[in-house]
Amino acid sequence: MASITIKEDSCKGCEMCVNACPKHLIELNKEKINAKGYHPARMTDQSQCIGCKSCAIMCPDVCITVER
Repeated sequence: MASITIKEDSCKGCEMCVNACPKHLIELNKEKINAKGYHPARMTDQSQCIGCKSCAIMCPDVCITVER
């Protein structure tokens, strides 16, 4: 099983990871605002992650780490 870690304080909510996820498991957390004033990305269902790393590759600020 794969898992991702998102550095919420560095995320600027650009949604590139949201669009890159082939399983549609990442969304912006509309209930939270980080120190920079953005809604950070969050994983919706960690158990469904396939570890493809598309989200991490697309993140321009290197906020996402994928572990398998």
